[in-house]
Amino acid sequence: MLRLPKFRYIQPKSLKDAISVMADSGPDAMFVAGGTDLYPNMKRRQQTPKIVIGLGQLKELRTIKGKLKEDVVLGAGLTLTEVTDDRRVQRGYPAVAKATGLISTPLLRNMGSIGGNLLLDTRCNYYDQNYEWRKAIHFCMKKDGDICWVAPSSPRCWAVQSSDCAPVMVAIGAKVKLVSSSGERLIPASELYNDDGIRHLNKRPDELLTEIHLPATNGWRATYWKLRRRGSFDFPVLGVASRLRLSADGTVEDAKIILGGVGSYPIEAAAAEKVIAGKKLTEETIREAAALAYQPAKPLDNTDFAMHWRKEMARYYVAGTLRELAGLGSPRSA
Repeated sequence: MLRLPKFRYIQPKSLKDAISVMADSGPDAMFVAGGTDLYPNMKRRQQTPKIVIGLGQLKELRTIKGKLKEDVVLGAGLTLTEVTDDRRVQRGYPAVAKATGLISTPLLRNMGSIGGNLLLDTRCNYYDQNYEWRKAIHFCMKKDGDICWVAPSSPRCWAVQSSDCAPVMVAIGAKVKLVSSSGERLIPASELYNDDGIRHLNKRPDELLTEIHLPATNGWRATYWKLRRRGSFDFPVLGVASRLRLSADGTVEDAKIILGGVGSYPIEAAAAEKVIAGKKLTEETIREAAALAYQPAKPLDNTDFAMHWRKEMARYYVAGTLRELAGLGSPRSA
């Protein structure tokens, strides 16, 4: 049985108190909401904070504010189930509700928070093992070692971003609020992530993610498709979030296509977006976009399924999301 290491647990009564406790505790402290990622990581000694600051009871992080014609603000402490079941999210942001509803199992969705999923640690077959297993291979670059076993000659870590929410938030242009004792900042979700398996977040350890700002829909639609081995549980080995704004005659006015699970950060398929801009979505333009979209996907042998097949599936999943948003019926081979 894997056991948690010893740590001190502090449960602040307010958001202000939580920020103050973190400022006083320094680098040995970490925030926790649902704990569905942090506690398993602690059991495997991937993360070993001496102080854990619990956020689960902070009402400031459990609210949903705003109307659909304006920005809707989600508290980062909302459980995945609360986000999935919210009527405003279902009506205005079905891609968000779909993504949160596809994460893990009902039990873990009832515990895990949307903020926690956005900040999910990067994953790798060589990293997500117990301490003794990792010690037997002399660890890896991400924790305690100096070699990335996925690409031994590489100077960087290639652990993969495995959040379902991240590609969707980047695709729809959401923003996130980060708060610390030195102030707060509101940044685009796209700027929260770095292309690095170790330093994958553009966030200081003392900063707390408090809010997710969903932009007014203004005529755009979005969807999310997820590939995994077990449809009821697993992390994504590929996630595709697409957002389109179509004119009255069906011309693409604006497009975003974001790939998750095939790199250390959500990857924008810019060439695919460009090729459909100003055009109507037909089978031909969709195939062309799908062929361009799968090119930036560079999956490595660090998660489930063969990496070449995962890359090829990016073509099919991008095509599927575009057909869905264009109302072209059941997807066909891309």
